[in-house]
Amino acid sequence: MNVAVLGAAGIIAPAIVRDLAESEEVGELLLLDLDGGRAEQVAAEHGGSRARARAVDARGGLAAMLDGVDVLVNSASYRVNLDAMRACLDGGAHYVDLGGLYWLTGDQLELSGEFEAAGLLALLGMGSSPGKTNVMAAKAVAELGGRARRVDVLAAGRDLDPPDGPSYPYSVQTLVDELTMAPMAQRGGEPVALEPLQDGGEVDLPEPIGRAATIYTLHSEVRTFPDSFGCGECSFRLSLAPAVLERVRALTGAGEEAVAAAAEEAVPASARTVSVHRVEAEGEHGDRVTVTAVTRPLEAWGIGGGIISTATPAAAAVRLLARGRIDARGALPPERCVSPDDLFPELERRGCEFDTVSEAVR
Repeated sequence: MNVAVLGAAGIIAPAIVRDLAESEEVGELLLLDLDGGRAEQVAAEHGGSRARARAVDARGGLAAMLDGVDVLVNSASYRVNLDAMRACLDGGAHYVDLGGLYWLTGDQLELSGEFEAAGLLALLGMGSSPGKTNVMAAKAVAELGGRARRVDVLAAGRDLDPPDGPSYPYSVQTLVDELTMAPMAQRGGEPVALEPLQDGGEVDLPEPIGRAATIYTLHSEVRTFPDSFGCGECSFRLSLAPAVLERVRALTGAGEEAVAAAAEEAVPASARTVSVHRVEAEGEHGDRVTVTAVTRPLEAWGIGGGIISTATPAAAAVRLLARGRIDARGALPPERCVSPDDLFPELERRGCEFDTVSEAVR
């Protein structure tokens, strides 16, 4: 399977490229980015002998680049998701992205009929969260018999050796959007807008994070879970390191130029980041299933768990698609077409540990 990676010069893409380059299911890799020089550097450092790079603007000329490409992995800004999807329809390629927050995901789902008619899959949100968390939710809900009253998601990340200077776990612009746009939650069977930065309370997470404060943020799981699982209650909470939260909070009132400058000034996170994700599902009678995932650094690659956690689900999806383990067509969230039994072993081989706990009502 020949694979193109859009946004190859970004924070997450180099790990996606490394993972795909070590996958026997993958033939050629085409790395695409506005910054062609940086994409060439990623190809040289992480793509082995399989990767070549080209400069491209996702908003024009992308479809022409997809000749001979079987699947496009879009790790660029979610703002170009629709453009990239339409390029895949024109170029005849499957599509995988890392998420569209909430509102854009709804727009992407509307293209499902076109992808199905073309015999193509658009897998919407196949990073860590959304992505891994969607499949964790599918696991939890299946343990409850296939339906849930409530499904809540939590994501947390920490750098155990933070660098001097400002550093962020993923795109600064996406972080700012998550903290400034009103979070959506499902309450009483209806979508409800919460206050930006609304306190989500403290939670106990596995070490090395431990007890951590959370906030509600805008995420696409809340857009798709009610339809997928029939849950009347759903939310997403995020726990950032206090220093990171304060830096992003300071940017929430800034203009686009200030945010772009902050992104330029950012320094890479260390290779000692850790990521924790938790999904808790509750059944109609109060039974609960909690699925927790911890991703630690992958020392063989010299890449931290925060990046590994987001990159490896997308690469795993490519492998599963190549093997025919994902055979759905249309524009779909992961919980509707990716099996936990297929995905979890792929991620365990990349440093992720899963734990499932069931609590029955006595």
